[in-house]
Amino acid sequence: MKRRYIVTVLSAFTLLWGAFSRGAAQQPTTLTVFAAASLTEPFTSLGKSFEAAHPGTTVRFNFAGSQQLVLQIQQGAKADVFASADERWMETAKDSGLVEGEPVLFARNELVVIVPVANPAGIKRLQDLSRSGIKLVIAADAVPVGRYTRQMLDRLSSQPGFGAKYGRQVLANVASYEENVKGVLAKVQLGEADAGVVYRSDATGPGASQLSILTIPETANVIANYPIAVVRGAPSPELAKAFVELVRSVPGQESLEKSGFRAVDPGAQPSP
Repeated sequence: MKRRYIVTVLSAFTLLWGAFSRGAAQQPTTLTVFAAASLTEPFTSLGKSFEAAHPGTTVRFNFAGSQQLVLQIQQGAKADVFASADERWMETAKDSGLVEGEPVLFARNELVVIVPVANPAGIKRLQDLSRSGIKLVIAADAVPVGRYTRQMLDRLSSQPGFGAKYGRQVLANVASYEENVKGVLAKVQLGEADAGVVYRSDATGPGASQLSILTIPETANVIANYPIAVVRGAPSPELAKAFVELVRSVPGQESLEKSGFRAVDPGAQPSP
């Protein structure tokens, strides 16, 4: 009787352990990706592809200005992957010990000027941005695209047809400074500004039909380098590495190019 009792208990334990093991193996996992706001469209698409390839995994995105994302991670926010719209904020993250290993480049972008398709201010060329009364919206200086905008204006100010005061005159027309590039895009799309400076990828995404684009000469434009890295202490480090690999893979690069980004060489590294 005692032997039968022991066997019964052992059998029950084995069944319970098996059920527990299967349940543990099937526990859902969340991969948290902190990414620059300009990556919203391509990363959302890549997130769905990643979930399909990793059953049970949910990719959760936090899209914001790169400077905001670094601050959040510094303050203890949990993330697995950090993708920045410039090397400056990735370098800050690296110097602060927030990422593992060496960040890698995965995309490039460039600036364009956008105006509402109705164009009530009659902005037809870049020089028009310096006219008195123009309502311009750009990103704050701490935001990568905001810093690039100022660099672009400085370059134009030294080119024929613009004049040394051009940059200052344009900045005098700024009606608001946004915390990320999507804020700039939205205000122009809604007609709350006469013009704005965004990435080309933003001007080719959803709502592009509401916009007209003014191209910036290559001699004055700024090329944005986008680095990505696994966050130190990532809750799901192996999945984080797999996501980085997806972004840099051929399908990942094709998705980025489709959204208006420039592909990068697989061996490309951030600037020293």
